[in-house]
Amino acid sequence: MADGETTDTELAIIGAGPGGYVAAIRAAQYDLDVTLVERDAFGGTCLNTGCIPSKAYITATDIAHEASNAELMGVSANPEVDLETMTEWKDGVVDQLTGGVEKLCQANGVNLVEGTARFVDDHTLRVDGADVESIAFDNAIIATGSRPIEIPGFSYADEPVWSSTDALAATEIPDRLVVVGGGYIGMELSTVYAKLGTEVMVVEMLDDILPQYGPDITRIIRSRAEDLGIEFNFGEGASEWTETDDGIVVESETEAGESSTYEADNVLVAVGRAPVTDTLDLGEAGIETTDSGTIPTDDRMRTDVDHIFAIGDVAGDPMLAHAASKEGIVAAEVAAGEPAAMDVQAIPAAVFTDPEIGTVGMSVSEAEEAGFEPVVGEMPFRASGRALTTGHTDGFVKIVADEESGFVLGGQIVGPEASELVAEVTLAIELGATLEDVASTVHTHPTLAEAVMEAAENAAGQAIHTMNS
Repeated sequence: MADGETTDTELAIIGAGPGGYVAAIRAAQYDLDVTLVERDAFGGTCLNTGCIPSKAYITATDIAHEASNAELMGVSANPEVDLETMTEWKDGVVDQLTGGVEKLCQANGVNLVEGTARFVDDHTLRVDGADVESIAFDNAIIATGSRPIEIPGFSYADEPVWSSTDALAATEIPDRLVVVGGGYIGMELSTVYAKLGTEVMVVEMLDDILPQYGPDITRIIRSRAEDLGIEFNFGEGASEWTETDDGIVVESETEAGESSTYEADNVLVAVGRAPVTDTLDLGEAGIETTDSGTIPTDDRMRTDVDHIFAIGDVAGDPMLAHAASKEGIVAAEVAAGEPAAMDVQAIPAAVFTDPEIGTVGMSVSEAEEAGFEPVVGEMPFRASGRALTTGHTDGFVKIVADEESGFVLGGQIVGPEASELVAEVTLAIELGATLEDVASTVHTHPTLAEAVMEAAENAAGQAIHTMNS
């Protein structure tokens, strides 16, 4: 395209993350002319600086940790971690996936534009840094994602201060690391660095980690983290940091004004993510955001301007890559004139701590609030033959169902491969399956998945391998 050129498209998509690129491909499958604009890297945060690189490091550090702690199984080893090689491997995984995204888009006929897009009006985008100056569109999808939240006194421009992106791009393993925030990002990266041999200190304003989960789950995660040497300091908020001859000192304060100091080499700020909507000139298109910067949408992912959609993190919770992908499919199909909507029964979530967490649907209290009389079934992994053979027996599978109908309402799993196991409970909820359906389905032995079956049996008072209440 010539410099300063204006191009027309049926569907313009801003952002090529797991929401944007999926929407682009689905729309192209419906024969729409699609233009996808990305300012950084195709694949978005998830593929480049989030989900994929973090899971790569989690896998690599798990291998090293397992190898050095397998004496009980008769295996003795002292693995040496080469961070440079580990990083090269991680980067290779990322490059393969991001390159795959570009090829898939091109193979489906999606027009790719590299640049920063902003609205001129409700049918036109201005694109800075690209060959094409502006894009005239019939419909548009906003999929610009989110960025790490910065807190006062801790600028990511300062070398010792890390965002999650910086932590995943480190070239050296710090001896000491202060992590500000005990949410899922803080806990995943704390675990990674603890397994690399770093002394990790977590500073959290609340009185526990992972506030969206109950104490039965957080207790297991916190105990395991403490076994890895992670130190927790609750009821404290990081206030400032100063440089010393031996690194940095991070100061924190309680609500009562009491202060503490922590010596470290780096400080990782992991207090959450904020939607990227401030670069879009949304007002020019007639779109308003909430106080937190998110864009309100309906169940078809339409904003207040019917032909402009918002998906993924910019549309608010749940800020999950797989939710963004589903929302992208819905938005693309609606733009193509199809009768699509976000009518899913439940969206699962996972935390890749040690052990993992996988949840979906309602908890017991949420089921009660919704007017159900819940019945609960639980299977501890310490009673699972397969879990015993892996050496990972902390945790449980819990299934919540409606007592009268037996319909599965939710599940909470903490333990080995919880992120995989939660898929079965998700499918049960989506299909309207009952406890009897899950319990009567023959599961392969010996597998961790049997624990899901046993939990369903336990809810019915018919478990074989654990005590029925």
